[in-house]
Amino acid sequence: MALTEMDFRLTDHEGNVVGPEALIGRPTMAFFGFTYCPDVCPTTLSDISGWLDDLGDEADEMNVVFITVDPERDTVETMAEYVGYFHPAIRGWTGPEEQIARVADGFRATYVRVPTESGDYTMNHTASVFLFAASGRFVTMIDYHEPREFAVPKIRRALEEETEGAT
Repeated sequence: MALTEMDFRLTDHEGNVVGPEALIGRPTMAFFGFTYCPDVCPTTLSDISGWLDDLGDEADEMNVVFITVDPERDTVETMAEYVGYFHPAIRGWTGPEEQIARVADGFRATYVRVPTESGDYTMNHTASVFLFAASGRFVTMIDYHEPREFAVPKIRRALEEETEGAT
């Protein structure tokens, strides 16, 4: 799995068209979820915010994207408001259902719409964070609720990999 092998077109929370090329050139953390998520998504985005705080200035060297699996409800405006509650480096991406399916397939992420008793729905989805090197090569996953002392070193390895490769 590599970003350079993917082909999709989404829109970020500022209305810009984005694709896999937007993630090449800097290490990337990507997470799939949705703004109506009651637990996993806000917890993970809070964790990511903490990891970015731990990285300090190095956080500026990263792409950090939150990709919705619920484009029906997660408009550009909704994503902009939602990511605003977390670290400013986090970008929200949405788009048409078929493009969301393409990007999820490229990342090998899964999601499924699950009806609720109230007649509404929720989304089950991959809850891990994907970590890529600046080259677009997949590095590793950071698991849901993975302790900070394990997550941050994984991110630093992705950052260092590119520094070593550039020398």
